[in-house]
Amino acid sequence: MNHSLAPAASAALIRKEVAGLPRYDPGADPDVVAALSGTHRVIKLSNNESPFAASPAVAEAVRQGLAEGVSRYPDPTGRRLTDAIGKSLGVPAGRLVLGNGSENILELLCQAVLDPGDLVVTQAPGFSLHEIFPRVMGAQVEKVPVTAGFAFDAEAWREALAAGPKLVFLANPCNPTGAVLSSGQLEQVIAATPPSALLVLDEAYGEFARPDPEYPDGLEALRGRDRPWMVLRTFSKAYGLAGVRVGYGIASDSALVQALDRVRTPYNVNQPAQDAAIAALGDGAHLANTVRRTAAEIARVTDRLRRAGLRVVPSSANFLFIDTGCRSDRVAQELHRAGIIVKAWREPGYENHIRASLSTPEDNDVFVRCLTEICAKDNQ
Repeated sequence: MNHSLAPAASAALIRKEVAGLPRYDPGADPDVVAALSGTHRVIKLSNNESPFAASPAVAEAVRQGLAEGVSRYPDPTGRRLTDAIGKSLGVPAGRLVLGNGSENILELLCQAVLDPGDLVVTQAPGFSLHEIFPRVMGAQVEKVPVTAGFAFDAEAWREALAAGPKLVFLANPCNPTGAVLSSGQLEQVIAATPPSALLVLDEAYGEFARPDPEYPDGLEALRGRDRPWMVLRTFSKAYGLAGVRVGYGIASDSALVQALDRVRTPYNVNQPAQDAAIAALGDGAHLANTVRRTAAEIARVTDRLRRAGLRVVPSSANFLFIDTGCRSDRVAQELHRAGIIVKAWREPGYENHIRASLSTPEDNDVFVRCLTEICAKDNQ
């Protein structure tokens, strides 16, 4: 006998804010794409992962940790990791919070800060969780668009911030475009943000941008400011630890960290992730090499795509935002048939764009060839 509830009965329990949310799109399943394309070599460019291995020190740290056993809970405070991060940044460990990826901290911030009806300001095009998590809490989200040339629109930001948001999410570099705000532009946002609002700078891709003299360090821009703020960073991208999920936030004060501690799960960062992050943080040479190799491929692939007639936003991250000239979902489907996964962008106004993180030079050459052939055929 089937004792399960009918779907309608379950649906009636769901909060209206949740029922209307879009699902987060992680990109196509590699196994599905492999079956569709008939290839075992799927090129996955949808999640901004590093194609380069993590520091060799990471594998050894994780191996040693696993040898010591996994039957006990991890350190709930992540003391060794927060001490290491704090020492590297000159920040007290009490102003650091760890998360199961920096996305987890975005969620905790919304849970701790937002009431139904509160206003959140973020950017467009933008990272979908900057909109989804606030909407879960019943907040209203206003998205500030870039200019037609994908430039920062200072006047639009001033107008949006004048409306009195409670929370501001600003990614620098921007996901999905890879564009960066200059020091002057970031200063304009900081100055225009009401002192009562929590300003959150999401620097998930900051390591890729730091060699650029135009890129401002958000922590240095906010350090000492008498206002609530948080800078988010992660080990998932440039450090190559996407599989173990560990990010962190630097807060303006310890009270903000304590508030997040009240809403987070007690053991939200597992011990192998903590061990891996400590090891990765200690290998600056490996990080620098990854950043250098990534920048070289970004420049090379951007040049090839532009020579093929495609519009590509200049990127200081490890991905490209590409105007295909036709519906991005159709382009993505054609790429699936070639064994390549990208992110088709569906945000209103950008439906002709795809976001593609870069891989090895060999994979990137296959991607460029397939994409240019597909776009040439579709735009005839």
